[in-house]
Amino acid sequence: MEFRRTPEMVGRLQDQAPARQDQGLQRIVRLALEYWLLPVLLLAALTRYYDLTAAAIWGDEGSSLLLSQYSLAQIWFHAAHDVHPPLYFMLLHGWTELFGDGIFSVRHFSALPGMLSVVLGMWLVGLIATRRAAILAGVLLALLPTAVRYSQEVRMYALLGALLLGATLALVYWVREPGRRRYLLIYTLLMSLGFYTHYFTAFCVLAHWLYLAGLGKDARTGRRLVARPDWWLANSAIVLLFLPWLPELLDLLQHLDELKANGDVGWEPPVTLASLPAMVWQWLIQDEGDALPWPVFIGLPLLLLLVCTWLAWRDHSPGRFGRLLVSYTLLPLLLVFAVSYASPVFIERYLTAYALGLPLIMAIVIDRWLKPARWAALALLVLFVGTEGVGLKNNIDVDPNDQINAMVDYVNVRYAEGDRIVISDMLWYLSYLYYNRTDAEPMLYTPPLPGGASSRPNSYGFGTLVEQPEQVYLDQLSALPVGSGRVWLVGSDDQTEEFAPVPANWHKVSEFAAGSTRARLFVLCGSPSAGQLSGVHCP
Repeated sequence: MEFRRTPEMVGRLQDQAPARQDQGLQRIVRLALEYWLLPVLLLAALTRYYDLTAAAIWGDEGSSLLLSQYSLAQIWFHAAHDVHPPLYFMLLHGWTELFGDGIFSVRHFSALPGMLSVVLGMWLVGLIATRRAAILAGVLLALLPTAVRYSQEVRMYALLGALLLGATLALVYWVREPGRRRYLLIYTLLMSLGFYTHYFTAFCVLAHWLYLAGLGKDARTGRRLVARPDWWLANSAIVLLFLPWLPELLDLLQHLDELKANGDVGWEPPVTLASLPAMVWQWLIQDEGDALPWPVFIGLPLLLLLVCTWLAWRDHSPGRFGRLLVSYTLLPLLLVFAVSYASPVFIERYLTAYALGLPLIMAIVIDRWLKPARWAALALLVLFVGTEGVGLKNNIDVDPNDQINAMVDYVNVRYAEGDRIVISDMLWYLSYLYYNRTDAEPMLYTPPLPGGASSRPNSYGFGTLVEQPEQVYLDQLSALPVGSGRVWLVGSDDQTEEFAPVPANWHKVSEFAAGSTRARLFVLCGSPSAGQLSGVHCP
């Protein structure tokens, strides 16, 4: 029997479509009101946009902006020689094409996924706990200092946090309804994007596998979720999607010595047992806490660990989703700490995406304790929020006069055509390029090492961003072209003299310090134009 739609049936279907859309919109509005979404987002926006442009662009951010200026094909090539995958830089390329590369614009690009992470965190907690816990999770996540900080940097860490929280949310949906393979499709896509954003996505995969391995058999199917073919297929698809980048990663691993020589890797300090509590303090107060009394230094991280352990131990819900959050938060922390004994990589920003799980855990535990242990719940809430407040204060403690842009602006104003600008450090060089408003091509000072070997960066790490090394690198100050007869030396403001010895015929005529950096103007006595410079007396 052939099924045919009559005109009357088509009309009814067309009338029902707008009704369903209206119902969906009404449901979204109702949920937003119930979960206080607007006030929480306003709080997240306040913490992330407050003083968004106060701190100057620093070296890592400068490298992001420089790399994003290339074409997509060139970004793929240069990111392959850098220490991070290419996705963030490609997205930043498109963003700056649309909205420009002003400091508010490029940092706004990180603030948006930072705010999205707050929404995803609330959504995740709302699925596995109560509405009250979800609202509290949003507040605690909006205030988390490490999340705020990296929502204000032109780097990939805020984007990574949103991707990994989104993937974890998709995993929860799939565990609740294993027959809905669309959730695994979303999971595969988000995890693949995560791998193209940062290599530490691998620790999220391990956390998810550990969680699933700890689950018993599904009551409906009698099978373990970790053994389901569709789960293995999803993970195989992630591997296949990452294969185009695999040759670039393997090439990078083969050139670790070049990266170490440039200081792009291997600069991290070795870990000690104190590094674990110090990392927790970094997440919460943006300080390692080493000046705190040792009972406090050890006590708060230990308390938070006990709270996480309590949630994992007492989680008897069908999906054991509290254990998922604990695995997501603690497993990467412990694994990176262990790996760092062999190769130090225990850096706060690398783990910020996993720190996002800590406020979610605290919110669930506080919510569960409110009835049986009200005072303990309130004490934990006050302690956590108070600690976050200290971190937020440290985040906004920016001295505008202690910024490299103040020094670069000084040079921009006093620059004369033909002046030479020489910078002593690669990170300052990358930052200087962003603020440079002169027609000069700043040069990087690369004097020979004590043994006579060259100190020039190679083609890996930040060195890949220098396409014309002969025009950028300067091995000897005496080899500098004369130009106007004036040279700006940009270096540190400590007692170290990076440029020593300065040639005898160079006469310093001015100096300006901004925090840890300083610019000194020299006149080359004996140069054809030196005598034309007013106010200069050459010995």
